[in-house]
Amino acid sequence: MKYICLGYIEPNKLETQPEAVTHAMVDECFTYDDELRKNGHFAGGHALQGPQSAATLRFENGKVVVTDGPYAETKEQLGGILILEARDFNHAIELMSKHPGVKAGPFEIRPAADLSEMIQESERRRSDNDA
Repeated sequence: MKYICLGYIEPNKLETQPEAVTHAMVDECFTYDDELRKNGHFAGGHALQGPQSAATLRFENGKVVVTDGPYAETKEQLGGILILEARDFNHAIELMSKHPGVKAGPFEIRPAADLSEMIQESERRRSDNDA
């Protein structure tokens, strides 16, 4: 089963700590990611640019409104995602609890939703509407 792991970090944390500390942490994280890959648990992931590069879209009064910045106005911002393949939720927690990135900020783990049935039903409705 796939789990989406959302990693949070304080903005500029990596830039404001000593370079050697950042390098050691990054190297440790990538080493663990390699271990996850080797064991078939790393299904994907990406770091995100800083929150200053974000835009948030909302639907208000019948139209889409775009605002600068991230959706959440919190001290810690979403820094990246990791898609994890694990037996179950407890296994996902076990795997991520060993990830060195947890030292930089919290990780939120959520099971990926299986939308295949919803997609099939939607395809059927759209096909019926086209006929």
